[in-house]
Amino acid sequence: MSGAWEHLALREQMIATARRMNASSLNQGTSGNLSVRVADGFLLTPTGMDYDALVPEDLVLMRFDGSHEGRRSPSSEWQLHRDLLAARPEVGAVLHAHSMFCTTLACLHRDIPAFHYMVSAAGGTDVRCAPYATFGTAELAGHVLAALEGRKACLMANHGMVAVGADLAAAFKLAVEVETLAAMYWRALQVGEPVLLDGAEMARVLEKFKTYGQQPTLPSREG
Repeated sequence: MSGAWEHLALREQMIATARRMNASSLNQGTSGNLSVRVADGFLLTPTGMDYDALVPEDLVLMRFDGSHEGRRSPSSEWQLHRDLLAARPEVGAVLHAHSMFCTTLACLHRDIPAFHYMVSAAGGTDVRCAPYATFGTAELAGHVLAALEGRKACLMANHGMVAVGADLAAAFKLAVEVETLAAMYWRALQVGEPVLLDGAEMARVLEKFKTYGQQPTLPSREG
């Protein structure tokens, strides 16, 4: 099956998430983009379109060779999404946004260090800031891929942020968490230099995060 009705539920979920990005102030206007892996490539938001006006047919089906099909042109950051999904098989969704506090820190070329234990939610002891490169280029994709090594989120110098997850819900949840951390860190910097957690403590936190949020399987009521 091909065309507008392929992956219909997933297309609708992507549109809902894109609109939620703006409603939550994670994104503004038509900036930012989303992708989700599918069996034959990945779905990607189109370039320069108002999220409120999107319909399922507007989402672009991309192939890993860079070709695409559909009635719209893909996001200018298609190489970023393609390269991340190609290099990280555990990643099912990529979210890129120009969130206010992440972008503020990114314009200062500042990482988010271990000022709070929740930094480990992004997979490591800090959230790195990838070096600057022109938007929509292979160079930028390479910088982001390197900054995400061993991580699930990073900042993009003079640009924004990226979060990845097993699915859209996970990527969105992490993006909100990283933006919250960026806001906390920015506020702390207005008073002074935050006290950082040491490597030993972050190692303990990272170990605990391996089982964080996991709930036991409830016994069946049948029988």
